[in-house]
Amino acid sequence: MTRSQSVRPFYRPMRPRSRDEPNRGATPLELFFDLCFVVAVSQAAGNLHHDVTAGHLGHALTRYLMVFFAIWWSWVNFTWFASAYDTDDDVYRITTLVQIAGALIIAAGVPRAFTGGDFSIITYGYVVMRLAAVVHWSRAAAGDPAHRRAARRYAIGVTVVQLGWLLRLALPEGWGTAAFLVLVLADLLVPAVAERPGMTPWHPGHITERYGLFTLIVLGDVVLNTSVAIQTGVDAGERQLWSLAAAATVIVFALWWLYFDRPIEAPDRLPYSLIWGYGHYLVFAAVAAVGAGLAVSVDHDRHLAHISGSTAGYAVAIPVAVFLLTVWVLHVRRQQHGAVVVAFPLVALLTLLTPLGPAPVYVVALLLAALVALTVLLRRRDVLPTAATAGDGPG
Repeated sequence: MTRSQSVRPFYRPMRPRSRDEPNRGATPLELFFDLCFVVAVSQAAGNLHHDVTAGHLGHALTRYLMVFFAIWWSWVNFTWFASAYDTDDDVYRITTLVQIAGALIIAAGVPRAFTGGDFSIITYGYVVMRLAAVVHWSRAAAGDPAHRRAARRYAIGVTVVQLGWLLRLALPEGWGTAAFLVLVLADLLVPAVAERPGMTPWHPGHITERYGLFTLIVLGDVVLNTSVAIQTGVDAGERQLWSLAAAATVIVFALWWLYFDRPIEAPDRLPYSLIWGYGHYLVFAAVAAVGAGLAVSVDHDRHLAHISGSTAGYAVAIPVAVFLLTVWVLHVRRQQHGAVVVAFPLVALLTLLTPLGPAPVYVVALLLAALVALTVLLRRRDVLPTAATAGDGPG
């Protein structure tokens, strides 16, 4: 490699990456992007925890889903763009760092959105991120003639929707939620419309790795928040929380196992890629909410929560059930067969019933452990005959 090839340029034309590029993995910039985003995820989950503990259930759910959309959608758009057009020149890095700054602004605005319904800071951060994305797409339109129409549609669509988000701040208070839903729909339609002239060259294997890595990061935030909540109780002399810590650990381990049980099938066609990519909103939001729910259970056991035991149980059971059903739709139902396909929705249903009885968190942990055990047994049943057949050849 010559010196000119090894030195990163300030600017290079934004050519498309190959969809068949071998050994395509996440870059340090993408990992840094994820790490900064988890700050916003942690803020959203932490505020959900405090609102549920205080008994503000409807308010907590609405605010959480709205805030998480801003976080998730900004992450999704960068991830798919980077998969297709990461040039790693200085201009690309600087533009991406501007997007990261927008993510930090979003994180700073989360408490105000929860406490007073003030989404202005989150909106400003979101617009910063999305307008930086317009710079990316404008570069792609200039550097990739084959996908120029799609890149221009992205740039124009994102710009128009951002104007809508800014105008929403000037609407009367009663119109805020309706306008939010309209703008969410508009944002979601941009990729569906833009990709119609021809799909941009995102890398299927790279995309599945990126989604898996972000799932890991959100799971890590669950571990951190739950550990801190339990540590606070134990430091106060409440030793009974050790058993709750064990149940929480089983739940987190099971969620990881069930998501990564088998190799994830990469999306390779537009309709399925949209369903797969959009469906992960529920995966990420549910995992982060599990962490909030476990922290609520700790508060309830410490008699600090203003809610009933069943409500504290639902704070864990509902996101776990949403996670199971979403993973079932996106992964299990498409790739597996037999008892495990039935087991996922069945365990989700049983999970929703656990708050009606005693010790719901412990029962949820047992149900998830049983589901993991079933997946392991069925996978071994599928693998062993294949291995035996492979060994039947001539010696």
